[in-house]
This record gives sequence, structure tokens and C-alpha cells, in this order.
Amino acid sequence: MLMPPLTDNLRGALLMMGSMAAFTFNDAAMKALSDELSLFQAVFMRGLFTTAALAAFAAATGQLSLALSRRDWRLVALRSAAEVAAAWLFISALFNMPIANATAILQALPLTVTLAGALFLGEAVGWRRMTAIAVGFVGVMLIVRPGAADFNVYSIHAVAAVLTVTVRDLAARRLSVSVPSMTVALVAALAVTLASGVASVGEPWAPLSPLGWAQLIAASLFVIGGYVFSVMTMRVGDIGAVAPFRYTSLLWALLLGLVLFGEWPDGLTLTGAGIVVATGVFTLLRERRLNRRAARAG
Repeated sequence: MLMPPLTDNLRGALLMMGSMAAFTFNDAAMKALSDELSLFQAVFMRGLFTTAALAAFAAATGQLSLALSRRDWRLVALRSAAEVAAAWLFISALFNMPIANATAILQALPLTVTLAGALFLGEAVGWRRMTAIAVGFVGVMLIVRPGAADFNVYSIHAVAAVLTVTVRDLAARRLSVSVPSMTVALVAALAVTLASGVASVGEPWAPLSPLGWAQLIAASLFVIGGYVFSVMTMRVGDIGAVAPFRYTSLLWALLLGLVLFGEWPDGLTLTGAGIVVATGVFTLLRERRLNRRAARAG
């Protein structure tokens, strides 16, 4: 019996899940690599692989264009600076706290992007989504728990990473539709690589064992896959239907944390993560419904 053809939304959901799995496996490989390399050396060496691969992919697919307006270049520069800050903040958190905790905090991103869109871009956000955002931030506090015995500065790094990624995504929203996604991703990858290379000069460099090389190559391949799948996701299906599948990254983080690092979050952390995911999904679905209503009215 022939399988029915995949709908665009189902194809987009599969690509989103593939993207989230690839990024989370990259995080796990980078965390494992922290046993041998300093943060900046690890990010720089991974960046050499990923930047070269992204440049080749962008050129091969015809998505490499530097003919941008001055306004778009300013936005690309802002987005890239935010990417550099986010990479340092999140990977430093990842090196020093359980992968599931860091990933759970990052799931607040749809909430912060919605809130920032209302505060800085004048986007309409009703009381239902504002309530969901407030409840979601309570979930984040259950994960971070300032003052708890296992609280440290790297929990703040993870929260700050959410804020910098929010700036990155808001800058991306303001880009002209003609700007190729791969060009934006390539400039950001190059910025992260150069910044980490400069920062690594002040750190002692360590040789890599065969296992370390395997982890570095795995991280590079997974992050490339994450970038490629995420770009493909944006071009397939209804983003409102596809976006909730981004939360599958938390399932991978829980599994990888347990299998690779012997980590499992406590009850309060899992409760906080559940609250963040539930409010994030509600926010995304509510935005989708409002967009459909506005389209019908138009």
C-alpha cells in the first residue's frame, strides 16, 4: 500500500524536530568536549568547520548575496553581535550546569520574543498571551531558583542567553524579505568564529584526544544540520503549526542528559519546564489563531 503524500505542515514539523534534535545533539557534544577544551577554543574550532560548510552550502544553493541595503547590513550586524553574546552565554552555562536545565530555560524564547515585540515593535499582544508570558516566567524562576543550594552564576548566563537570542530574533524580523536566510546565518557563524578566536588567544590551548576530535566533528556536523533544517523549516508549511515542535529539544535534552551525563532534573525543575513549554505552546497557537483571523478579515 502506498503511503499518502506528506502535507507541507507535516513536512515542516518533521524538519523542525530534526533541527531541534541536531541542535541538542550539538549541545551534548559541546558539553562533553568541555572535559578537554576551554570554551573559546571549542567554539572557535567548531566554528572553522561550520563556517566553511555553511559558505559552501549557501554558494551551492544560490543563497549567498552580499548586496544588502545599509539598513539590512545594520540589522545583520546587530543580529550577529547578539549571536556572539548568546553563544558565549549559553555554552558557558552548558559547560557548567545540566543540559536539560539550560535547554529548559531556553524554551522561554517564544515568550520573550512575543513580549519584546509588544514593547519595542508595537505588536498587539492581548491579555491572554500576556498572562501566559507572566506564568511562563514563573516557570523559569522554578528552574533557576535564585538562592537555592545549586544556584550559580551560570543559571543567570542561561537567562541572559534567552535575552540576547530575543534581540537576535527581533533583528531578524526587521530584515527585508529579500535577504537570504543563509547569508544571515553565515555572517553570524563567521562573527562567532572570529570573536571566539580572538578570545581564545588569552586561554591556554589544549591538544585533542581521538575522542575529543570525534566530539568536535560530531558537534560541527550536528550544528550544520541544525542550521540547514531550520532554514528549510521556515520555507515549508504554516509556521504557526510547525513552531510548537521546537519543544521536542527538551525531550532530547532530558534523554541525553540522563544517558551521557547521568543528570536528571528534580521535581521543581521539571514542573518549571512543563510550565514554560505549556505557556509557550499556548502563545504560539494563540498567535496562529489571531493571524488566521486577521487574514480572513483582510
